Amino acid sequence: MHVIDDAQRRVRLGRRHLLAPSGRVSSAVAVADAVVALHATDAATVFLSTCARLSEAAVETVERALYEDVSLVRLLSMRNTLFTVPAGLAPCVAASNAHAVAAKERRSLLKHLRDDGNGLDGEWLTTTEREVLAALAARGPATGIELSAAVPALRTKITIFPGKKQEAVQGVATRVLRVLAADGRIRRDRPRGSWTSSQFRWTVSEPWPARHPAEAQAELTRRWLHSYGPATEADLKWWTGWNLGQVRKALTASGAEEVGLQNGTTGWVAAGDAGPEPEVEPWAALLPSLDPSAMGWADRGFHLPAGHRAALFDRAGNIGPTVWWNGEIVGGWAQHANGEPVWRLLSDIGRDATTAIEAEASRLSAWVKDIRVTPRFRTPLERELTA
Repeated sequence: MHVIDDAQRRVRLGRRHLLAPSGRVSSAVAVADAVVALHATDAATVFLSTCARLSEAAVETVERALYEDVSLVRLLSMRNTLFTVPAGLAPCVAASNAHAVAAKERRSLLKHLRDDGNGLDGEWLTTTEREVLAALAARGPATGIELSAAVPALRTKITIFPGKKQEAVQGVATRVLRVLAADGRIRRDRPRGSWTSSQFRWTVSEPWPARHPAEAQAELTRRWLHSYGPATEADLKWWTGWNLGQVRKALTASGAEEVGLQNGTTGWVAAGDAGPEPEVEPWAALLPSLDPSAMGWADRGFHLPAGHRAALFDRAGNIGPTVWWNGEIVGGWAQHANGEPVWRLLSDIGRDATTAIEAEASRLSAWVKDIRVTPRFRTPLERELTA
């Protein structure tokens, strides 16, 4: 079996994830296409991940793709997580992941409505959804607060987990809007405030064209293996949230080929993609919390030294901002109160690498300006650096 070692995997990461300077592109869509999907749980991550890979980093480039051209779209999809993907890939992601997530979200909300005991049911939800869509059609993009003012049903409170230790009272507005968005009937529009804000306006959308789920899973697997291969079954299972049976069927249907990995396990690459990757020039990167290059695999041993994990991850397993050198995570970074990047190296990488990291920090400062980004998921090193 052909073996792809860790050094070659790091070369692939640098080239295919557009992190080497020679690989940078001018289009936000091209960035998302290269990494398949950008984590969007934290609004700032989409901008930071994209601009790290643009030849000319600019907030306006990303905003234009998200809100004017709508060539990048957000979907609640893999692992029940919010991602931003190219509009052309959205039907595939919807059929392979998002539709199942939407059905689960709807079942969960209906259960909470029934358990509340106030007579709320599926008919109530259908009527409320219709009123939300009518309000958006009449007034244009609106925040959840504005929609709650226009649609009284959204101001309804329900008790979730009644009689249990985790019992709580919550409003239904967020849950109803989440279900509508998961179904593809509304989408997030421009936020209130800056590009770091998660207070989005909502606007009417159209559900994505239907695709056969198994075919969509095979296509998504091909795309993912090109960007992240070689990778294991466990990596694909973790990234997609599929069960092992779905993973194995998708690998077979995609035509994936087996290869050996340096640690002795079996990996997979896209059909015909087992050959050597051309070398890239030395590169450094400052990537944000939840960047796809750090979150693409369940086993990140080929680019993340085990001793760095405690400083760079929160208790839930979310990775914070990272410093990279030639395909390996070598430290973490944060911002001072004025927005200037500050970092700490966890590996001894030499003066040339440090100079390259300094240049990337300057490039980051030039487009972030005085905006202060605080990751939603705080990690030990990020907290220390901002203290």
